[in-house]
Amino acid sequence: MHDPAVLRSMHLARFKAEPSVFVAPGRVNLIGEHTDYAEGFVMPVAIDFATLAAISPRTDGKIVLYSENYAEDGERTFDADAPLTASKHWTDYPLGVVAILTGEGHKIPGFSLSLWGDVPLGSGLSSSASVEVVTALAVLSLICSSYPGPVLARLCQRVENEFVGTSCGIMDQFISVNGKENHALLLDCRDLSFKLAPIPADVALVIANTMVKHSIAGGDYPTRRRESEAACAVIASHRPGVPFLRDATLEDLEKWGREMQPKSLMRARHVISENLRTVAAEKALEKGDLKELGRLMAEAHNSYSGDFDGSCPEADLMVELAQDIPGLIGARLTGGGFGGCTINLVEQSQAKAFAAELGKRYAARTGIVPQIHVCHASGGAHKIG
Repeated sequence: MHDPAVLRSMHLARFKAEPSVFVAPGRVNLIGEHTDYAEGFVMPVAIDFATLAAISPRTDGKIVLYSENYAEDGERTFDADAPLTASKHWTDYPLGVVAILTGEGHKIPGFSLSLWGDVPLGSGLSSSASVEVVTALAVLSLICSSYPGPVLARLCQRVENEFVGTSCGIMDQFISVNGKENHALLLDCRDLSFKLAPIPADVALVIANTMVKHSIAGGDYPTRRRESEAACAVIASHRPGVPFLRDATLEDLEKWGREMQPKSLMRARHVISENLRTVAAEKALEKGDLKELGRLMAEAHNSYSGDFDGSCPEADLMVELAQDIPGLIGARLTGGGFGGCTINLVEQSQAKAFAAELGKRYAARTGIVPQIHVCHASGGAHKIG
């Protein structure tokens, strides 16, 4: 994480006002892919890459934004009678927070906001959610207001869905708000209840970016979602109490899988089994059984790559190359799939050497130099100082 004292000084020099400073982390998903829209379980971890926000009030009614990452200003004169609109610019994320909070009945005053983050952009580590969450905390501080963590996460999800126009679930914002140091979070996407599961302090999260993102005909996410939901519809025709694959079982697939298209059957098998694995992973962490957690991660990757067809040759290779490097506990593709990052649980004492060796092996086999980050499970969003 960047130094908050440096951001404080930069804000003071730019805006001639002493700011309050807030932080919100990015995240990586330990296990539980494409289960959220089936009202299932996910298990993300907040990481120590984060977005910092410095905020100070203004008296001229303006909202003035500055991003150190983009080295850009973004100024708006806010008028409640002329609603804010998205412009496909980085400012959509903080301005979307203002729009959603205004819609909730809050009167937002003018302010200056400086943003500075080290969550790698486009890496699948949720830089946008960390911007939304940190902005929400900062803006709410100006009006002496707050929300419970799950409610704040839902408001920030609405920024993506309703203002930015991105169809995302709630996992990214939820873990950014509710994460705890040295813990993963098992989230029930149906009712937003959650459990914290301990990650030993001597375990590092090594995130390896394959540097590739593949697309397939018809679109990755919507195609897989339609195929999964088609399988659920078949089961629901026999068992009306199964509105989502969360409520289905592997036995249901045995009974009625022949009525499904082959791809739908495969997608459903991944989602149903992934829910079981995700719950089992939380139990493994509670028991301190890292060997079992590693087994579940390997099984999850095989299911994601095989039944869900959500991987790619580079991601499969990254997972394969990690298997015999000293210190590995478990490895799998993480995030939306079709490229992106793998998550590797690694013994802390071996983490740096593991990252170097994995990067060397991957570059030798593909000609691509990956970005590899050694992280730790961090706390959720909060005010600094």
